Amino acid sequence: MNRILKIFQTPQELAEAFAIEMVNIINEAWKKKDPLTIALSGGSTPKLLFAVLAKKYSKSVDWSYVHIFWSDERCVQPVDPESNYGMARKILLDKIKIPEKNIHRIRGEEDPDIEASRYSEEIIANTRSKNKIPLFDLIILGMGEDGHFASIFPGNLKLLCSKKICEVAAHPVSGQKRITITGKVINNADKIFFLVTGKSKAPVIEQIFKKEAIFENFPAAYIIPERGEATWFLDKKAAKLIDRTSNC
Repeated sequence: MNRILKIFQTPQELAEAFAIEMVNIINEAWKKKDPLTIALSGGSTPKLLFAVLAKKYSKSVDWSYVHIFWSDERCVQPVDPESNYGMARKILLDKIKIPEKNIHRIRGEEDPDIEASRYSEEIIANTRSKNKIPLFDLIILGMGEDGHFASIFPGNLKLLCSKKICEVAAHPVSGQKRITITGKVINNADKIFFLVTGKSKAPVIEQIFKKEAIFENFPAAYIIPERGEATWFLDKKAAKLIDRTSNC
């Protein structure tokens, strides 16, 4: 599999660069008048991205063709500080002109099993498909220090090949329940982008990219898109063990 690697000096530079990439994708969809389905991630780097999009592109981009989903959500109320939806709503969605019907949130406050099934049906109803699997135009992912993405954690790699669209997962330490899109749906996306920052991620990034040590234990190592490539946006600190030009 081909991994496209882009390295930036700071998390802010990364967010600015990816915002341009994302806006270009949105504009191309607008020209064709095609709906564009995007699955968002939670975390500190997407938070920077949302702030850039809200500040620079709230008025210059036509968001009416964009449909927003989430790759995962904690089982909390939407007003909870831990809600991925709540964070995106506050920083981005309330500041852009996007139809409310285009916002497809995971209802973290509902029964997890029932909501995983309901959200699966909502995804089916509002996305294209390929090989009878929902096809997102763009999925944005973060990566944890343990190599997890969305809510697919080490020790629960079965979610990578689950036949379901969404599953209920649990955080391995806190036990907090979450709802996550499964690996087969993510790997079926048209475009996949990892946004990863911070020196604490560097050892896992090194093992995944060099296929060393216990890299097979890290869920992020299994993102192998059907179309053959995933793009990784890293800051210098996250890339310091694979970037020969880094002085970090």
